[in-house]
Amino acid sequence: MKSPAVIGLGTVDLTPLHEIVYQRLNKALMAGQIKPGQKLTSRKLAKELGTSDMPVRAALAKLQALRALEQLPNGSHVLPPMTKERFADLMQSRIICEPALTEIAARHIKPADLRAIRKEAAALTQSAQDQDIDGYLLHNYEFKFSIYRAAGSDSMLFLIETVWLQVGPFLRQFGGRFGGNLSGILEIDYHEEIVEALARGDGKVAAVLMYKDISEGLAFLTQNADFADG
Repeated sequence: MKSPAVIGLGTVDLTPLHEIVYQRLNKALMAGQIKPGQKLTSRKLAKELGTSDMPVRAALAKLQALRALEQLPNGSHVLPPMTKERFADLMQSRIICEPALTEIAARHIKPADLRAIRKEAAALTQSAQDQDIDGYLLHNYEFKFSIYRAAGSDSMLFLIETVWLQVGPFLRQFGGRFGGNLSGILEIDYHEEIVEALARGDGKVAAVLMYKDISEGLAFLTQNADFADG
């Protein structure tokens, strides 16, 4: 039996500071908040986060080991250049892993999960209609990872996160396409249909729709995005 709290102070968060910093940077990368070419220094990041340099350096080193960042000779970090071949390879990994995890999620999803997923889907649509690429990328990340987390597979989630760390920032290339009208992205976006399939518990259809969402995004960016020379 759990002992009652004496005065209701709650527990102390013992998460190491470098891990908190890593998780902040991790999400920023996956949600496309860090732009290609943007230089990241431990000093500036530490100032923004209100920490010392050491936990930021540890987080940057971890992201470098995961191939999400490259270190320049001056010690700052940038996103690695995205070639067409590297992008295709990363997206093929997404095509294999993410529909599979979506199908698993359909078997485990709870009403609270579904409400959160539906909320992110609506925010995603609104961001596209508002021409807000930052909002679109953030809600696209939150929408998809709300599904993947519901599946309860830490190993699959880690694999997908590792790919997203590398590909997430490049998805900013959607901005400025579609003739300057971001709402055009909704024609190759199946998030609303995915929500309805999950609500029905139809994992196979949800997986097919996730496959279409990723593969059509791959086809569009392969044809329209700006890539580094291979």
